[in-house]
Amino acid sequence: MSRTAEAPPKSFLAEVKDAVTPRATLLVVGVVALQLLFIASYVGALHHPKPKDVAFGVVAPGAAAEQTVARLEKLPGGPLNPRALADEATARERIVNRDIDGALLVDPNGTTDTLLVASGGGKALSNALVSLTTAVEKDQGRTVRTVDVVPADAQDANGLTPFYLVVGWCVGGYLCASALAISTGARPANLRRAVIRLAAMALVAIVGGLGGAVIVGPVLGALPGSVAALWGLGALITFAVGAATLALQCVFGIVGIGVAVLLVVILGNPSAGGALPPPMLPPFWRAIGPALPPGAGTWATRSIAYFKSNDITASMLILAAWAALGTAITLAAGSRNRQAQPRGL
Repeated sequence: MSRTAEAPPKSFLAEVKDAVTPRATLLVVGVVALQLLFIASYVGALHHPKPKDVAFGVVAPGAAAEQTVARLEKLPGGPLNPRALADEATARERIVNRDIDGALLVDPNGTTDTLLVASGGGKALSNALVSLTTAVEKDQGRTVRTVDVVPADAQDANGLTPFYLVVGWCVGGYLCASALAISTGARPANLRRAVIRLAAMALVAIVGGLGGAVIVGPVLGALPGSVAALWGLGALITFAVGAATLALQCVFGIVGIGVAVLLVVILGNPSAGGALPPPMLPPFWRAIGPALPPGAGTWATRSIAYFKSNDITASMLILAAWAALGTAITLAAGSRNRQAQPRGL
């Protein structure tokens, strides 16, 4: 009775060679690169916060206004970008409109001046303005009292709820898009599949937007503002990130998920103005933040919650652009390939 000869067992090195394909190697290298970029981005953006060119108002009578502005302009490192304002009402209005971040009201008849801040725009910035102004006033033999014109909600202890809410919406967007891609292939094979993916993404965006607004509002009481407005914003943020992720997958395949993580998580989150508002970020992150979904979303969320929805047009247009561009690329990629495709997403 003959036996079939058994193949000799492979050596350990041969098994490693078979397992570590060029594709797997590239993916691992990509993951390590994202890991290091994550560390560099977050630490680079947040490790040494200091105010720079903060829009700041000065209200003082006559020549005292020009003198105060000149003195503040000469502060080491240029922390403030001061400008003279007509009166306290104007200063308050400019703060609520998000034109300036604070203002100093000089009392010509005493030695105590008033600092107007808006912790609803970020407590790290308002605290920095308090510390800076207190030191400047002390050098002049004066004291300062602080008035919070737009205070953060008592349940929003560190002023971070808007940022975390936006992070949740962004995570929902790219995770949903990634799940749709991984389920049946990153690149949609035809226009029908691309439409189905975008429709599913829109449904998730509507549900997730409402859920986030209800959780931070009526359920937890962590954020004031219109639930309907936050719902609409959340749906737009989620869909914008999801559509962009789908588009990146169409262009780069499965690697597009990593590109989405790079844009939204690694670059977008530390530059969003959450932990540190834009005037306290280093130049690079301060420049890119408003153009990325987390930054545009955080600015708009704070405006809705605390600033009567003022100054959100630019942020909404940026988010709409991400949504429109992502949709267009996804549909274009699907229409280029008209081959028959099995049912699915």
